[in-house]
Amino acid sequence: METAPKSLRLHIALMGRVNSGKSSFLNLVSGQDVSITSCQEGTTTDVVEKAQELLPLGPVVWLDTAGFGDNTELGGKRQEKTQAVFDRSDIVVLVCEGNNIGTYEQQIIDEAEKRKLPLIKIFNKADIFPAEGDGIAVVSTDKSSRDAVLNKLKAELIRVCPEEFINTPAVFGDLIAPHSTVVMLIPIDFEAPKGRLIMPQVQAIRDGLDYNHTVVVVKENDYCRALDNLKTPPALVICDSQVVDFMVENTPENIPCTTFSILFARLKGDIVKMVEGAAAIDGLRDGDKVLIAESCTHHAVEDDIGRVKIPRWLKNKTGKELVIDHIAGHDFPQNLAEYKLVVQCGGCMHNRREILSRINKCESVNVPITNYGVCISELKGVLERVLEAFPKALEKYRETKKK
Repeated sequence: METAPKSLRLHIALMGRVNSGKSSFLNLVSGQDVSITSCQEGTTTDVVEKAQELLPLGPVVWLDTAGFGDNTELGGKRQEKTQAVFDRSDIVVLVCEGNNIGTYEQQIIDEAEKRKLPLIKIFNKADIFPAEGDGIAVVSTDKSSRDAVLNKLKAELIRVCPEEFINTPAVFGDLIAPHSTVVMLIPIDFEAPKGRLIMPQVQAIRDGLDYNHTVVVVKENDYCRALDNLKTPPALVICDSQVVDFMVENTPENIPCTTFSILFARLKGDIVKMVEGAAAIDGLRDGDKVLIAESCTHHAVEDDIGRVKIPRWLKNKTGKELVIDHIAGHDFPQNLAEYKLVVQCGGCMHNRREILSRINKCESVNVPITNYGVCISELKGVLERVLEAFPKALEKYRETKKK
């Protein structure tokens, strides 16, 4: 649990008006001086992230935000950062001065309700302000109260915790019969991290073991030999998107196959929407803008999948002069309506809520969105084949092709 990836942790946003004591509260519950505290407005600027293990709940990450009502010179910029945190929050913890619910607190409550986010109220500074009501009374400067506050907080977190966090969705284990054999086709090229596998591959292997499947991991040069050596055909083959055409060409038609990124389209977001979005590729025209959104902020390699390969394949497939923009990390543009297509990466560094939020934002301005795996499979002409394990997505794909 101590090494759980941030994307798999419950994201808890600390929000409130300036100087309500959000950072002091985070320092109290974490048992560390994570955030700088001061009576001066605007002490917290960028979002401060703190990973923690809150047993028995599990791994969480706190998002300490700038306060509402920041009237300093950079207050507007800080508020933009704070508002964006709603997109990746699973739970909002509202820190108030006592039980005072004023204009700023109500704005946070209303936004959480609009997004259907659970909200827990912390009545901070309970030694100064009245603190009766539907919140947890806290004095954040009283370090001796930590255990008592944590016990109350964890009870509330468990009560409101989203079901998808308590019952984590499977990567692929639920798609096939128990005790099946799965082959994972993983190329080891210059983009593969030295001595390691990338996160989606590791998560898929672990998911297979959790579902009591036999997982066979091979490189592409041993793939055909591995299939020949199996007494019974595998129930599923999963590959890296970059070799999807090789996998399809060398996999018998009676064996379902897909890609890691397509599995993440289901795990992190909405695979049907991602498949529907891929249909927009055929309609791209000269001068159309395409946004490629990456979760991580890695240094791009020479033939990077998002920066180089997908743009090249898009232009080759469409024959059009496209304008390709890139973003990375948690940034997502306000000018979405300018784009004709958004291509989101697998999202292994984002939690599910943030990817769903991006899908919703695109849908609100009628901009199609797809993801790397779905996009690449469509560009290589094999999307229908690799959707066979996902009946609803396959049906949607066939519908879009008829239009």
